[in-house]
Amino acid sequence: MSKNRIRACVFDAYGTLFDVGAAARIAAGEPGAAAWAPRWPEIAADWRRKQLEYTWLRAVAGHHADFWQVTQDGLDWALEKAGLTDPALRERLLALYWQLAAFPEVPGMLAALAGQGQRLAILSNGSPGMLEGAVNSAGLQGVFEALYSVESVGVFKPHDRVYELVGAGLGLEPGEVLFVSSNGWDACAGAAFGFTTAWVNRDGAPMDRLFGRPHHVLGDLAALPGLLAGL
Repeated sequence: MSKNRIRACVFDAYGTLFDVGAAARIAAGEPGAAAWAPRWPEIAADWRRKQLEYTWLRAVAGHHADFWQVTQDGLDWALEKAGLTDPALRERLLALYWQLAAFPEVPGMLAALAGQGQRLAILSNGSPGMLEGAVNSAGLQGVFEALYSVESVGVFKPHDRVYELVGAGLGLEPGEVLFVSSNGWDACAGAAFGFTTAWVNRDGAPMDRLFGRPHHVLGDLAALPGLLAGL
């Protein structure tokens, strides 16, 4: 049992636990993809960037749509930018997005945290169906106590109403939660809300200049159990 004040580890999903680049990477290796395959990193990056931008813009404007709609809109923008108009490619990429793999270190990391007595949950922009699909596809059924989706409050991160879902659902104070995200802005906002936060900075990006600052920065999730044990 952990001896520190942290009682739950709550994870962002996409890009943190689940590899969002996998859909384009896998499709690029399939038959018929030779014409566009070298551009898959660009397509994946554009897709992810527009997906996030659309969540922020919809939140600010008060025009909410679920994450699946935003995901499709981001992909359509990325494909148009790349000059790709094949409907079959679009459908294949969307299908693969429902089957995202977890990063390699995730299963062992989660097992170690559970062994420390930590409660585990997800807090994500993803719709409930998307989150269940990702968890099942990654073979993580039964690992998480709860999957919290922004759909229950109708606004995307980093609105405080999203972070409030954790305390309401788990019955914990913000300071009893370690919130883990690969999005620097998400980790910053979670810290400002009152969570202890860990930013998984897989790409070595600069720190975001925002209204909060992550308490810890990790290169991947493998170090998380050791970090938590030492807090």
